[in-house]
Amino acid sequence: MAASFALLAAKRAQKTAWLIDLDLRNNNAFKGFNSGFAHGVGKPGRAYDASLGTEQIYTISPKTISRSGQRTTPEKLLTLHQIEDERLMVSRFRNDRLRPAQRVHVRTQPSWWKKVRRAADWIIVDAPALERSGAGLAVCNQMDGVVLVMRADDTSLDDLTALKREVEVHGGNIIGVAINAVGNDARFADRVAI
Repeated sequence: MAASFALLAAKRAQKTAWLIDLDLRNNNAFKGFNSGFAHGVGKPGRAYDASLGTEQIYTISPKTISRSGQRTTPEKLLTLHQIEDERLMVSRFRNDRLRPAQRVHVRTQPSWWKKVRRAADWIIVDAPALERSGAGLAVCNQMDGVVLVMRADDTSLDDLTALKREVEVHGGNIIGVAINAVGNDARFADRVAI
């Protein structure tokens, strides 16, 4: 859903739209474009550094110990790739540069988001499901609006209400709900009220 919305946003962008995938370990947005998930849409091109000269939206632990004994973090792990023939950039996290024992965590970093806002007309952020990662909660207070995505065949209204409450407690502004897998009974959507 995020990739589809990002493609629509790119059509309206004067500069560009950015699709930031917070599932840093899996890079599903990048993989989707790279595999050609959308008919007639190009693949990601060369990598551009997405560090933007400021503190990053992720931390690495444990830090790498350099030859001089200093604790360091690999640099330029987050990259952006322009989708061919589109005003759309998609993020990719360079997991190949991490050591096997290292873990990555998403964090709030207002200075990075401020620079992203200057660079792009639209920023679409795709966060993994809350039961897999708290990445979305870590940054929801930096977003203009949050759209919750639920599966009609798998998400209860109680689960949706709990997620809404959790996002709001973390400073997120919910602007809507998108429903996947509605099936034949479209009346299900009428029961969802935010």
